[in-house]
Amino acid sequence: MRVLPEHIDANGHMNVGFYNVIFDQALDKFFAPFDLDWSYVKRTNLSTFVLETHVCYLQEVVEGDELRFTFQLLGHDAKRIHYFMNMYHAEKGYLAATSEQILVHVDLNTRKSCPFLPEHQKLFETIYAGHSKLPRPPQAGRSISMVKKS
Repeated sequence: MRVLPEHIDANGHMNVGFYNVIFDQALDKFFAPFDLDWSYVKRTNLSTFVLETHVCYLQEVVEGDELRFTFQLLGHDAKRIHYFMNMYHAEKGYLAATSEQILVHVDLNTRKSCPFLPEHQKLFETIYAGHSKLPRPPQAGRSISMVKKS
């Protein structure tokens, strides 16, 4: 993915709002091979809604920068997944931002949560079996505060 001119604010870097947009677009790309993309939504009338998100802005990105992303599943149950994404500057390799999110599977007919399909629950079990062995990202589980750490 590339930082586009319309992503840039008066400070000359990517605007805070576009980080969420781009993390969401990166998640769509991650989900596509697993049949959890927009074709799934159109076919099943099932989708996912983000319940909570926490973004850490670590280093600026500017117009034209190419970005790459990683995804780590931190937890899951029948209706929700908890995951963590890293946004890297593709050329320079630095970690630009992180996003920790919890999303829920939703039936768009009722607008209520519902279990993921069995094949997706199995997929998350398989992914989590590997990802649970990875180190937990240092930004995961953070809360926001101005209190100094001791």
